[in-house]
Amino acid sequence: MKKTRQNKKLEPGFDSIKAGKALAAISKRTAMLHFPLRAFTALFVLLVPLGASTTTWAEESGYPIMADDGTAIANHRISADLQDQIEKLPDVIVAANPNGKVTLAEFYDFNCPYCRKASSDIEELVQSNPNLRLVLVPFPVLGIPSILAARVEYAVARLASPQQFYKFHRLAYAGRGTVDDTRTLAAAQTLGLDMKKVAAIANEDSFAKVMTAHVKLGDALGIQATPGLVIHGVVIVGYPGKAALEGVIASVEKCGVVVCGAPK
Repeated sequence: MKKTRQNKKLEPGFDSIKAGKALAAISKRTAMLHFPLRAFTALFVLLVPLGASTTTWAEESGYPIMADDGTAIANHRISADLQDQIEKLPDVIVAANPNGKVTLAEFYDFNCPYCRKASSDIEELVQSNPNLRLVLVPFPVLGIPSILAARVEYAVARLASPQQFYKFHRLAYAGRGTVDDTRTLAAAQTLGLDMKKVAAIANEDSFAKVMTAHVKLGDALGIQATPGLVIHGVVIVGYPGKAALEGVIASVEKCGVVVCGAPK
């Protein structure tokens, strides 16, 4: 019996090591700006019981999707109505290929190591496949640093273009260590945004309402690990790896189902 694993567009040639070093230097400068970003701890409390959800999200059992390491990856089907709610959420971003016919929605946390790997791989996939439409859904479930980082991200979503937002998204993952408000403020500064406006929006009380909506829908979708990937009526819980994800995308394009030959 196979084990099931659940893992917790920039210009071509993006160098994460160089970007990480540059971002570290900027982080030191932005740290001295002393933006009074607030961690909304009540939101963190809300995130704790996600694994104990009683929501009925699966229509039927999942598909035989195999991860790159040969293990079965957890997945389940969802209704079209539930999937449609993703892009009705406030502050989700169509980050790449807005006219693509295959939509991949990614629920991610900046401090999830599998999300970091997925982000790098997905960037390559959207660059090589113009038919792949990418929707980014912030999902800060791994603690206070993630919530602080998401506050800055919330501001960037309001002030930047989708292309700038995607650049910010990739820069936030550059380098090592915890991603918090210092790291994301540094990434935001590289976009040339008004940092006073960034800080003001990041501190708005409306952030809590927006992220609560993201978390509630993630719960309804059955996303109990990050990243959570939603494609063609299927939620993939965790990251299967680049080759496996590319295979799922190719199956949707060719057969209209995430695994060719499986019932629709």
